[in-house]
Amino acid sequence: MKKIEAIIKPFKLDEVKDSLQEAGVQGITVVEAKGFGRQKGHTELYRGAEYVVDFLPKVKLEVVVADDQLEAAIEAIKTAAETGRIGDGKIFVSEISQAIRIRTGETGDEAL
Repeated sequence: MKKIEAIIKPFKLDEVKDSLQEAGVQGITVVEAKGFGRQKGHTELYRGAEYVVDFLPKVKLEVVVADDQLEAAIEAIKTAAETGRIGDGKIFVSEISQAIRIRTGETGDEAL
């Protein structure tokens, strides 16, 4: 099993969710986040005063998939989240050693 963590722009969330559902991904966790990468934030003007916004709003998605679903899930996120501009986000993949469904006690891929 693999865990996919994706940091994306908030307005792309619905597209990514729909794309993952089409790829057969069952569950998804969404967390509102703030952060920056290479873009290093931006400057805004408010009531005549200029200030720097260091942390930009982002959305962090967490998805755990069976090994055979990994490439389809990654491709679904990449195509749906891409705008072609800086700040589109990142995808991280890590190994999951165990998953347990609390209600039934199912383990491994069956727990997903």
